[in-house]
Amino acid sequence: MTLAIFDLDETLIDGDCASLWSREMARLQWVDGESFLHQESALMAEYAFGRLDMEDYMAFSLAPLVGRTREEVEYVVEPFVENIIEPLIYSDAMRCVAEHRARGERILVISASPQFLVSAIAERLGIDDVLAIDVEEQHGFFSGRTQGVLTYREGKVQRLEDWLVEQGETLQGASFYSDSANDLPLLTRVAHPRVINPDPRLREFAEQAGWPILHWQ
Repeated sequence: MTLAIFDLDETLIDGDCASLWSREMARLQWVDGESFLHQESALMAEYAFGRLDMEDYMAFSLAPLVGRTREEVEYVVEPFVENIIEPLIYSDAMRCVAEHRARGERILVISASPQFLVSAIAERLGIDDVLAIDVEEQHGFFSGRTQGVLTYREGKVQRLEDWLVEQGETLQGASFYSDSANDLPLLTRVAHPRVINPDPRLREFAEQAGWPILHWQ
């Protein structure tokens, strides 16, 4: 089955779900709001320049979840997705997903955000297949650590290749939609790279490569 693969943040939605989740944790008083959000902003600036150590970001962003159960977190994630994320979904993205689905293609979201966020958002989008950063649980509680290969930069390619083997799928004829130069390792692997509202580094690469550049709203 042909795959249509989508990044999530700034591609399917007009924003970054991990940063928005940080603000939600501040609102819930799970963190010291001002200090936490200042640190989060500095780390995301590193992401924009392709310098972010994702392990560092995840250790920082998962610290407020240590000792919390999945049920406790999912209880607040559900209204967060409904109230904060859903209004940010690009209409053009939904049309694109629907067009691929109508052609009988399999839809996959692959994101460098935590699994518990990405899965909840993908469910709202009607998408079942998700690859995201897996978060460790010990004895029913979040440990604050990740597990496995992180779905970031080259890690997205590795996780996708493992998933293709497990699912009996291939990248033949696949499309991948992304906004970020951090996704160049995967964009250069698919038959149909699609660049969405790109960051400056990705725009420059896409223009030189002759890739389609789409402007979604």
